[in-house]
Amino acid sequence: MTTRKNQAELIKEISGVNPLKCMKCGKCSASCPSYNEMDIKPHQFVSYVVNEDIESLVKSKSLWKCLSCFACVERCPRDVKPGKLIDAARQIVVRERGGDFLSPNEIPELLDPDTPQQLLVSAFRRYRR
Repeated sequence: MTTRKNQAELIKEISGVNPLKCMKCGKCSASCPSYNEMDIKPHQFVSYVVNEDIESLVKSKSLWKCLSCFACVERCPRDVKPGKLIDAARQIVVRERGGDFLSPNEIPELLDPDTPQQLLVSAFRRYRR
C-alpha cells in the first residue's frame, strides 16, 4: 500500500469531497440503512479520512456494508458526501488487489435483459474513475 497520506489524498481526489467541511452532526449516520451493520459509521468514516487512518478503514466491515444508496449524501447539510468517500476507499482497495476489469466488448454478453438501466449507469459512474 502507498503511504497513509497518499491514500487519504487519493480518496479525496477520487471522491471529489472535502472531509474538513464535516461538522460531526451525525445526520448522515442517522439516515444510513446499514447503520447497525457498520463498525465505522458514515460520520466516523469522514473523521478517519481526515486523520489519515486509512488502514483502519480498509480493514473495517463498513467499507463493504455500505449500500451506496447515498442517503448520507442527501442528508448532509455541509455537502460532505460520506458515501462518496466510502466508494473511493473501496476503489483503492479493489485497485490494490488487482481487480479484473472487463473490456467494453465483454459487457453485452453478461447483461440480463431485465437489468435496470439505472444500475448500469450507476456502475459506469462508479467504476470509470
